[in-house]
Amino acid sequence: MEKLKLSLRCENGVKCPPELRKRIKAAARAVLDAEQVGGPCELSVLLTDDGGIQTINRQFRDVDKPTDVLSFPLGDDDPDTGRYLLGDMVLNVSRAEEQGAAFGHGADHEISYLTVHSVLHLLGYDHVDEGPMKRQMRAREKAVMAVLEPDTKTEE
Repeated sequence: MEKLKLSLRCENGVKCPPELRKRIKAAARAVLDAEQVGGPCELSVLLTDDGGIQTINRQFRDVDKPTDVLSFPLGDDDPDTGRYLLGDMVLNVSRAEEQGAAFGHGADHEISYLTVHSVLHLLGYDHVDEGPMKRQMRAREKAVMAVLEPDTKTEE
């Protein structure tokens, strides 16, 4: 059984080319490897735009604005497949493109970073304040990104 089953869906005109699926899967697997998650896992990803993520953000978090990525952890084993259900990730592709341009590292890097960020959330990391939890999460993000893209400096 493969280590990560990725379910990918696109909405609102966002494209789902195979290379984007491959990038997201590689970033998610890098987190699972770094966090030493041993068994097979499943991750559901929705790629959307500002409007799509704003609707979800409003519906589930009572925040009426777009964001770059949302994470909804499940953290259950599927008795039928034996996979650990990580949860759902909603990624705003247009925001990733904007942020990638603003940070100067491009959309591909930003999509990898946002995937790493989201999967860490699904595994229980958080950054609710400027305290030790946020520093720990940022350190894990940097460590995973250094493995994924060793020649790229992250400024997140």
